[in-house]
Amino acid sequence: MPPSRRADRRADPEAARAPRRAACRRHPRRAHPGRRYRASVIPALFAAVALGVPCDGSALRGSFSVVPGSAGAGNIVYRLRLVNRSSTACWLSGQPRVELLDATGRKLPTAPHPQRPGVGTAALITLAPGKAASASARFSPDVPGTGEPVGRRCEPKAYRLRVRPNGNGSVVVRIVPPTSVCEHGSLALSLWQHA
Repeated sequence: MPPSRRADRRADPEAARAPRRAACRRHPRRAHPGRRYRASVIPALFAAVALGVPCDGSALRGSFSVVPGSAGAGNIVYRLRLVNRSSTACWLSGQPRVELLDATGRKLPTAPHPQRPGVGTAALITLAPGKAASASARFSPDVPGTGEPVGRRCEPKAYRLRVRPNGNGSVVVRIVPPTSVCEHGSLALSLWQHA
């Protein structure tokens, strides 16, 4: 810039600001990128605080036990129940992700699938500290599937169930009473709901 023009701008501050204002008018989004960021991100932060965070395995304890009177037509129903034992709210959503385990903790054949495919929506279940969510599992404990032995136990007995929540890690719960799950571990699972 010529010295004379620099001197003119030092003498007249308004003239120095004019090109910057013109650029802001030409590119309004570039003028205040911080404002655009706050407008879009802050509501999301408030929403995350309100809902809590995805439940981690370390924040949960639970059980997987038979529903009394549910046996019939070769099937039985067990109920999975998880309690938030942490001091902050967390959430579960969708169908439980599970693995059957034997008495030593070895993974057994497990084939989870929805009880009612395509019906309903996967609600977000928020658990305050001490609150619980549950889901049901329908399966056959004694009717063998294709390729399974006839006249004896269809699959090894499952003693525990590993549940992987929406957050990190997993929680292992006792199966009461222990049971075989035929058809190669076929479990018809419901969605999570408030217990």
